[in-house]
Amino acid sequence: MSEREEQGLSRRTFLQYGAAGALGLALDGPAVRLGPVPAAGQGPVAVSSPGGQQLEEATVAELQEGMRTGRLTSRSVTEYYLGRIHQLDPKLRAVLETNPEAVSIAEALDAERKAGKVRGPLHGIPVLIKDNIDTADRMATTAGSLALVGARPKQDSHVAERLRAAGAVILGKTNLSEWANFRSSHSSSGWSGRGGQCANPYALDRSPCGSSSGSGAAVAAGFAALAVGTETDGSIVCPSSANSVVGIKPTVGLVSRSGIVPIAHSQDTAGPMARTVADAAALLGALAGPDPRDVATAEARAHIEADYTKYLDAGGLKGARIGVARKKLFGSSTHGDRLAEEAIAAMKAAGAVIVDPADIPHLGEYDDSEFDVLLYEFKADLNAYLASRAESPIRSLADAIRFNDEHAAQEMPYFGQEIFLQAQKKGPLTEPKYRAALAKGHRLSRTQGIDAVMTRHRLDALVAPTGGPAWVIDLVDSDHFVGGSTSTPAAVAGYPHITVPAGYAFGVPVGMSFIGRAWSEPTLIRLAYAYEQATKLRRPPRFLETAELGRR
Repeated sequence: MSEREEQGLSRRTFLQYGAAGALGLALDGPAVRLGPVPAAGQGPVAVSSPGGQQLEEATVAELQEGMRTGRLTSRSVTEYYLGRIHQLDPKLRAVLETNPEAVSIAEALDAERKAGKVRGPLHGIPVLIKDNIDTADRMATTAGSLALVGARPKQDSHVAERLRAAGAVILGKTNLSEWANFRSSHSSSGWSGRGGQCANPYALDRSPCGSSSGSGAAVAAGFAALAVGTETDGSIVCPSSANSVVGIKPTVGLVSRSGIVPIAHSQDTAGPMARTVADAAALLGALAGPDPRDVATAEARAHIEADYTKYLDAGGLKGARIGVARKKLFGSSTHGDRLAEEAIAAMKAAGAVIVDPADIPHLGEYDDSEFDVLLYEFKADLNAYLASRAESPIRSLADAIRFNDEHAAQEMPYFGQEIFLQAQKKGPLTEPKYRAALAKGHRLSRTQGIDAVMTRHRLDALVAPTGGPAWVIDLVDSDHFVGGSTSTPAAVAGYPHITVPAGYAFGVPVGMSFIGRAWSEPTLIRLAYAYEQATKLRRPPRFLETAELGRR
C-alpha cells in the first residue's frame, strides 16, 4: 500500500461502521437449525406462543408479569425465541449461534422462582450478546472471524458474569461487523467471515449498520427482548437507529470491558439494546458495576446505579433544557433532518426548553487524532487480549493478519485488511505521538467540546439526528453512510449517548440522539423515556424486501 493510500484511510471511513458483505459461509455455520422463512412482504411467520401471547414485542415487565402469574415460564419464553430465530434468521443472519444450554438454564431459573427466589428484573429473561463478548460455555467468541472459530474462552467476560448473576438466560451470540469493523475501510456493515451479511428487518436490502448489527436486527425482529452491543464510535447507536430500537452507549468505565475483544480502551464500552427505554434501562442496571479486571471501572464506583428504571419519568422533559447541536450534525440527510425537527417539536410540546442552536465546539478537529489513537490502542489491546486466551489459535494481531492472508478467499473476498496493516506498524503506547493524539481528543471533545457548550447554555442534554435512513447494502463499493458524525463527540470523550426511534422515511428507521456529560445516564434516560412516551413512534418490522419507495 502506498503512503498516499494509507493517508487516505481517514477516520471518517471508520465511522461507516461496517465490514464488507457477502453470503454466509458454511464453515462452522450457525448453531441454530434454520427453518422456513416468510414470503416477501408477508412479515414474520408465527411461532407457537406460550400463554396465548405473541412475545416478539413483549417488554421485560410484561415477561416478568407473565412468569409471576404462571402464564409464562422462562423455559417457554426461551423456547419461543429459539423457535423464532429458527424460522426467521435465514432472512437476517443476525444470530451466529444459539446457546445449547439455554433451555436447561431457563429451567433452573424457573425452579428458583418456584422456590421463592427471584434475582431481579432480568430473572429468566433471554438476552442475546454480541460475538465479541466472552462466555465460558459451549459457545465460541470469534468477533465474527474464522480465525477464532472453535476457540471457547475459559472465563466469562464481566458482562456475562453479571448477566448470569442477574438471572438472565444468555440465549446466543449475534453477528457483527467482523473485528467490530476495524479491519478495512471498504466494508459493508454487518458482514463477518463467520456469519455472512446481516440484513435489516425493516428492508432486507438495507444496511443494519454496525458493528453491533446483529444485536440491533435481532432485537428489532423479536428474537429476544434484550441484546448487548459494544461501541467504540457509533457501533451501538448506529445499528439501534437503523433498526428502530433504543441503544445506550454508557460512559466509558460504567460497564466493564474485561473479556471483550477490544478496539481501543479509551473509547470501548458495552451497552444495552432494546425495543424500549425501560428495557434498556433495566439491562443497564444489570451490566453496570466495578470490575478489578478493568481499571476504568474504578472511577465509576461513585456513579453506578443498581436500578436505572427509577429514572423513567414520562414528564421528564418538562423544564429540561435541551440544546440542538446543528453544526456538522444536520444537513447530511434530508429525511433524518426532517424527523429530527419533528422530534424537537415534540420535546418542546412536552415542556422542554429548546436552545437552538447549541453547537458542539471543535467538531471535526479531532477526527484524524482519534483514528491514530484507535490504531495504537488496537494493536496493544488486541495483542494483550489474544495473549490471554490460551485456547486461541491466533495470539496476536500479526497472527490475525497472517490468517487472513492464508484464508483470503473466505475472509477477504470483498475487502482487505488495510486497517490491520496500519495498526501493526504502530509502536508502543509510550510514544509521544500517541499520547499527544489522546490528549488532544480528550481536550477538544470534553472540556472544550461537550462540557463547554452544556455549561454555556446550562443544558441537560444535547440532541441531534443519530443518522439518516440506512443505505442499500453494497458489496462492491462498501457502505454509503448518510448523516453527520453524531456518535463521535461522545465516543471520543467517553461520554454517554442514547438513541431512541424518531420515525421512518420510506419505511426505513431513523433515531434521535441524546448526549450528555460523563455519568449523566440517569438524566439521559429520563429525557429519552419522556420523549419515547410522548411520541411512541416505534413500529415492528415487516421483513420487506426493500424500502417503501411509494410513500415517505
